[in-house]
Amino acid sequence: MPLAIRPISSKADRKRFVDLPFRLYADDPHWVPPLKGEALGLITPEKNGWYSHAKAQLFLAEDGGRVVGRISAHIDTLALTMPAAQGFGPGVGQWGLMEAERPDVFRALLATAEGWLREQGMTHALGPISQSIWEEPGLLIDGFDHPPTIMMGHAKAEYRGWIEAAGYAPVKRMMTYDLDITQEFPPIVKRIIKSGEANKRIVVREVNKKKFEEEAAIILAILNDAWSSNWGFVPLTPPEIKDVGVKLKPIVFNDLIRIAELDGKPVAFMITLPDLNEAIKPLHGSLLPFGWAKLLLWLRAPKVRTVRVPLMGVVKELQASRMASQLAFMMIEYIREASVRVYGASRGEIGWILEGNQGMRSIAETIESRVNKVYQVYGRDL
Repeated sequence: MPLAIRPISSKADRKRFVDLPFRLYADDPHWVPPLKGEALGLITPEKNGWYSHAKAQLFLAEDGGRVVGRISAHIDTLALTMPAAQGFGPGVGQWGLMEAERPDVFRALLATAEGWLREQGMTHALGPISQSIWEEPGLLIDGFDHPPTIMMGHAKAEYRGWIEAAGYAPVKRMMTYDLDITQEFPPIVKRIIKSGEANKRIVVREVNKKKFEEEAAIILAILNDAWSSNWGFVPLTPPEIKDVGVKLKPIVFNDLIRIAELDGKPVAFMITLPDLNEAIKPLHGSLLPFGWAKLLLWLRAPKVRTVRVPLMGVVKELQASRMASQLAFMMIEYIREASVRVYGASRGEIGWILEGNQGMRSIAETIESRVNKVYQVYGRDL
């Protein structure tokens, strides 16, 4: 039987869509199997708030009835309203969740996804973006020698060549930074922190998980202001915020998330998460029969090697000031200390950070962290 590419929508086909990577990465020691229930939720419209402003078509590739590849073609209606200079804008569709056994399978899947985007009136394609820009944007192109942390992607090294051979050019690069958090920061950073602590206008506080929705609203307001000019920015919507809250609340700990206030006004935040991937990797995608008990036990008092900073922001009005880096260093230091003392962590990961974000890159380099993974988004005209 010839290679067949078909659109899917049924629950059974979504399960096959989710199952494929478990076979393709079976021999990859650095791939982290996602919990299958979570992975299914992300591609099920009724369970993912992103679909409130987006639409997607999933495709499976089959060879002799055997699944050999998958891809998602999708359009984010909010992204279409963003300024073109920030990466999206009118006519820009996306593809992602791409996995394939062979280059010919990949070419057929990509051509099918592009065809669907054209049918929807799109004139340009970006990928891989899986599926929201807030989930797993970009293809891993460097850093294959260690597992990704929570909410970061992994991929086969050969995918880069396949994408570029299909006529796609690099559009944006993002990086994560790795650092040894058991070591104190350089003297210059200590002086900056001490100066901030002497400033009575500044208060850096822990979040209060008992006021989860209130604290989340504060962080969201700062985030939407701080990130609004960034490449790829699409504002988070209430349905998405609700979903994120449900997913992340179990790994939200007061001392790992900080809000900085200036004259009593929240102006900066830093979110740090214990690396849940360390706990779920041994579960091989399933909470049964005893995985749920192991995970619940871990969540009560997690001990991890790594903590990750997925989000950090300072309001625009302070971004060009010295205080921006001062607030950042203060939050980083307080969370570093708690991560080591309370959670037993020895390693921190910051990112992703856009290659052109010189402010955040400077902060990362000043605390002597190094780039450990690089991701790349590609694009081409349709």
